[in-house]
Amino acid sequence: MTYNEIIKEARTALGGKLCKACDECNGRACRNMIPGPGAKGIGDTAMRNYDAWRKVRVKMDTICSKQAVDMSVEMFGHRFMYPFFAAPVGAVNIHFGEKYDDRRYNDIMVRACAEAGIAAFTGDGVLDEVVPMACESIGRNGGMGIPTIKPWDSETVKKKMKYATDCGAIAIAMDVDAAGLPFLRNSNPPAGSKNVEELREIIMAAGRPFVVKGIMTVRGAEKAIEAGAAAIVVSNHGGRVLDQCEATAEVLEEITTAVGGCCKVLVDGGIRSGVDVFKALALGADGVLICRPMVVAAFGGAEDGVKCYIRKIADELQDTMEMCGAASLSQITRDMVASPF
Repeated sequence: MTYNEIIKEARTALGGKLCKACDECNGRACRNMIPGPGAKGIGDTAMRNYDAWRKVRVKMDTICSKQAVDMSVEMFGHRFMYPFFAAPVGAVNIHFGEKYDDRRYNDIMVRACAEAGIAAFTGDGVLDEVVPMACESIGRNGGMGIPTIKPWDSETVKKKMKYATDCGAIAIAMDVDAAGLPFLRNSNPPAGSKNVEELREIIMAAGRPFVVKGIMTVRGAEKAIEAGAAAIVVSNHGGRVLDQCEATAEVLEEITTAVGGCCKVLVDGGIRSGVDVFKALALGADGVLICRPMVVAAFGGAEDGVKCYIRKIADELQDTMEMCGAASLSQITRDMVASPF
């Protein structure tokens, strides 16, 4: 199975009504289509995420010793084969199509990622069963997954975190930027933004490494660390919660310069190749999350499709490292890329 074959099959499986399984996943074909994979408002932020990574250029240097490339990374007490992970998706049948419900999608994604040597972040949604189903999949795969819980009210967060702890998940995440989703604003009891003290209480209750996803400013990163986050994800929720937001590539280096070393820093939004992964690492990230292409790979080829896509990204990252003179992730340095930001 090739990646092109996966894309072709995904177009049939998705039906073309929501995600189009485009050859180039740049946010333009789906724009502001929600439900669906699109972005909020005019769809500007998702497209800006993609375009910003294209503006960062890699610097080739092949005058160096030939060495085997090590792409492994240590995080959350585990060593992963590669520095990229599957991003969380919830209510997959609403946003991508009826082929899979959340149970089947998570079974595919969590298992495929675990067998490929990485981990999947899993999603949340308005239906009570979304998180329990994701945690069941994580439990069946030795805890190798990271449940991502939305910033609900305190009681709902506690209930969902118990599923995460019971399944032995290696870490727990919260996508705090989901406060911009209408269904959270209208929930009863109310949910949404968390202050530092509220977030600290949640992190203490988690009892394991906690990831705060949805950081777009240095101050936001500092507050997440103050609350006790072990890692942050520089993310604007793929453009789905705030129109005309800055791209993640535009703010990444400022954030990693300020807080790198204080916690792990990951980034998502528009990352579509191993070259993009290299750029993010050169700008200071410890790892990246990839969402929409992972979903397409699952719809186009189930576990085999996801593994094929993971190999594709890994091969591209390895090639870029070799061509830029880095034999390990620690050897990827800022001077290996040119950034206009």
